[in-house]
Amino acid sequence: MKETECDILIVGGGTGGSAAAMAAVSLGHRVILTEETDWLGGQLTAQAVPPDEHPWIESFGCTARYRAFRNGVRRFYYNHYPLNAAARANPFLNPGGGTVSRLCHEPRVAVAVIEQMLAFARAAGRLEVRLRCRPIAAAVDGDTVRAVTLRNLETGDEDTIQARYVLDATELGDLLPLAGVEYVTGAEAQSDTGEPHAAPEAQPDSVQGFTWCFPMGYDETGGAEHIIEKPAQYEQRWRDYVPSLTPPWTGRLLDWTICHYITHEPRHSVLFPHEAEPGGLSLWRYRQIVTRDHYEAGAMPREVTLVNWPQNDYWEGNIIDQPDEVVARRLEESKQLSLSLLYWMQTEAPRGDGGQGYPGLHLCPDLVGTADGLAKAPYIRESRRIRAVFTVTENHVGAEARPGTTQAERFPDSVGVGCYRLDLHPSTGGINYIDISSLPFQIPLGALLPVRVENLLPACKNLGVTHITNGCYRLHPVEWNIGEAAGLLAAFCLQQNLRPRQVREDPARLADFQSLLRRQGVETDWPTLRPV
Repeated sequence: MKETECDILIVGGGTGGSAAAMAAVSLGHRVILTEETDWLGGQLTAQAVPPDEHPWIESFGCTARYRAFRNGVRRFYYNHYPLNAAARANPFLNPGGGTVSRLCHEPRVAVAVIEQMLAFARAAGRLEVRLRCRPIAAAVDGDTVRAVTLRNLETGDEDTIQARYVLDATELGDLLPLAGVEYVTGAEAQSDTGEPHAAPEAQPDSVQGFTWCFPMGYDETGGAEHIIEKPAQYEQRWRDYVPSLTPPWTGRLLDWTICHYITHEPRHSVLFPHEAEPGGLSLWRYRQIVTRDHYEAGAMPREVTLVNWPQNDYWEGNIIDQPDEVVARRLEESKQLSLSLLYWMQTEAPRGDGGQGYPGLHLCPDLVGTADGLAKAPYIRESRRIRAVFTVTENHVGAEARPGTTQAERFPDSVGVGCYRLDLHPSTGGINYIDISSLPFQIPLGALLPVRVENLLPACKNLGVTHITNGCYRLHPVEWNIGEAAGLLAAFCLQQNLRPRQVREDPARLADFQSLLRRQGVETDWPTLRPV
């Protein structure tokens, strides 16, 4: 077994982990960044999810590095794609034209941009990136994590990395149990958090469903047929599956009628925009990542959408703190659900012209870098969460919980900002959508500090939030900001010979750290804005 030393070890190269690395190396520290897949970027890349963002994202409400990432995506298209004149002249180009975001893009483009943003640090020897590595153990001395052992998933080799600070940026908070860090899973009881929408009793096993996303193209050639082999679980499991949720789902999951995320009433959707009535929902347009509109006629032969829809959310079982065989089975069931949705659309789905099935639909493996055409990893919405010095609840950010005000709770220890609705997908505990209005919020430093452990910091969705507030702290620009704040906090503490709690508890040190954040382009406050 090898042994390696560094200043800061970041385990997990997703959205938050990549941002944490960019921030930490900017202050001159030696960083090792590890990632379980072979792509950095997490939600933006390996999980293939176009960014969910707030209405003001083009002007304010994100870090300078996140804005550089967004600008880099557009620049990649300007530089490398044969855009038409109108698209090339548009400073706010939405590459795919999807409605979920002002920046729907291909996952591979995001990989390229993140690699570019990290390139100098790697060339300078400040950053080492290790892909296809999974944490398997942690060495702990009292309240300090001394080292983490990782296994290379391709070679089986193990390496123990000693670091002065360790950041957990894994999608499920995998370092927390390995290092004995106190954490929470699932839904807290209302009596514990005081949140209006919390569960009456704690449900540690009830987490938001995850989704195995995939890009899907459409071959409009007459007679085109790309029907996949019938998925093994299609007939026995998913074709006629009716979710068991409270409030009830609208019927079969594989159907164009879906459950409205706020009212829970039936909502009819269609696949293509031309099939929709005025104001109707086109699932194709929702997360479209390739559009012909930006190219001269004939230059772009296909259009592509990203399938991350209600019909392939998997909430039949939790994968946190479960035996390996249970996790493997549930991950496979999630894949089977996504493939079953595709097969249903190809063969049985009602068409707008009265026909049945769209055999021209097809997977696009080249866009996600996999053989099966599904994303490299499932889209994880909810992680283990540290028991934190301070926990953000619905009462701090929810519009209903804060009547008479247009502001979320003001946090004097703010290390960033975010904004999104309290958006919870159906959970493994059988609870249907919870989707309620929120107020533009801050990220408090206290939510990044474990109650006991001194040198492990959360760098993505595993900070001090609740099951409810995870619904607005889990989105791309917020996770990025959390990662940057954690990376800068570790670097600042190394420079000043401080512990993170000392930074928060001393007003002068906190002011110095917040000044550093702002110099690095991290916004710590909002103007007065409306709820979302």
